[in-house]
Amino acid sequence: MSVEGASSRRPPSFQQAENTRQKARAAGLDPDRWYAVEYARAVKKRHITEVTFWNTSIALYRGEDGVLAAVQNRCPHRQLKLSHGVVQRCHLRCAYHGWTFDRDGRLVDYSHDSFGKPLLKKRLRVYPVRVRYGLIWLFPGDPTKAEHQLLPTIPELEGDSPWAHMMMDFTWQTHHSMVIDNICDFAHAFLHRKYRPFTDAKLRHYQADERRVTLTYDTHMAQGRISGIFVDRRRVNTRSIELCYEYPYQWSDTGGKIKHWCFVLPVDLRQTRVFFVFYFDAMKIPLTPLKMPRWLQEMALRIAKPLLFRPLLAQDGMALEAEQQGYEQHWDAPPIELNPTVPLLQQLTARKWEDYLARSGAGIEQSPPQRGE
Repeated sequence: MSVEGASSRRPPSFQQAENTRQKARAAGLDPDRWYAVEYARAVKKRHITEVTFWNTSIALYRGEDGVLAAVQNRCPHRQLKLSHGVVQRCHLRCAYHGWTFDRDGRLVDYSHDSFGKPLLKKRLRVYPVRVRYGLIWLFPGDPTKAEHQLLPTIPELEGDSPWAHMMMDFTWQTHHSMVIDNICDFAHAFLHRKYRPFTDAKLRHYQADERRVTLTYDTHMAQGRISGIFVDRRRVNTRSIELCYEYPYQWSDTGGKIKHWCFVLPVDLRQTRVFFVFYFDAMKIPLTPLKMPRWLQEMALRIAKPLLFRPLLAQDGMALEAEQQGYEQHWDAPPIELNPTVPLLQQLTARKWEDYLARSGAGIEQSPPQRGE
């Protein structure tokens, strides 16, 4: 079929996909993992927010005692989202008729109802929740597996002398696999020519196994007019970078002193919330050889966040949203990929989703419905 005719049809489902790229673009992420869903500071006492994992709506709330809980975001009475309701003490109360549920998903109050006891035979589904590094982590899969599945660890943010760091997030109208491709592919330096976070990248080494894809580029890091004067190149090797897609997370390491993690939250086929954690032990006072103290690094990062990091990553968001639109129109165009690591990233995403479907017996179609259906 011609490329022009593809725009009148939808991209294939996971089971209908004919190549690795199509499979990756239709794959979900294994729910039997921990996913960053919100900042801990954003959910205050008596506050409710809706988070969505692969088209599943979840009500995340914090009780008056400060403890977080996450339950199925649907009152079984009239199907309203419980995130429209209120928190009373440590319970979640539906906005419509006031049905009230505890953290275990049990109906504990229907006193408004003068027509008899509701015939509610099962609890709402509940989800394990944890807090680490200022992020709220949720386990959307089988809760019996939560204790055995490790969260990412960042030793540099722990202990008595944590590194300076900053976090930011974006919600992009793109599939999560495109985000991973983008972050690990350093062939798009032209997109960032204004900020020059990296230049002249040459892929030096890569390998893949059942859990990860690792790659190393020889490149010039932090070459921008502003960022370049803050990096202590005497202490840090900025001529190469190691990256890893450690499913379902992604991280990088420059000289052991400039690092980041990326945590993707798949909302649906066309939307992904992306959390970035950047942390540094590589900054110097400009025009001097002196290492910048941590408190000053934190101040510099607060200034750089809106002036450098956010607009830089917004360029990626623009490109990814355009790529999503292009894929939906031309999904059956022959894949053209010059970076040998990108197919490996896509293979890992597709294989892990296939493993999950087989393990869970979830059936043939596990892609969420298209928006507007």
